[in-house]
Amino acid sequence: MDVQQRIKQQVESHPVVLFMKGTPQLPQCGFSASVVEVLKACAVKELHTVNVLEDPDIRQGIKDFANWPTIPQLYVKGQFVGGADIVREMYESGELKKLLTD
Repeated sequence: MDVQQRIKQQVESHPVVLFMKGTPQLPQCGFSASVVEVLKACAVKELHTVNVLEDPDIRQGIKDFANWPTIPQLYVKGQFVGGADIVREMYESGELKKLLTD
């Protein structure tokens, strides 16, 4: 299975997937930490995370997958939501909570 297929399988197999630097317990960048905090505030129970620092192929592959240059990247119900700034804006407007609960 190539890296794009692996990413697609992860995104489609879990309701909420976060590709991040580090883990929710030990984020390795401030942007990843902020998205984890937003998801906690939204009471996300089934969060699947992928630590891109553990796999250079995934780290580059996820950027190509969504055509988005930065990490973290959030996927909800198989769809790319965005990076840290977009997630924060959606949280503040209430749009993220609605997306997560619909």
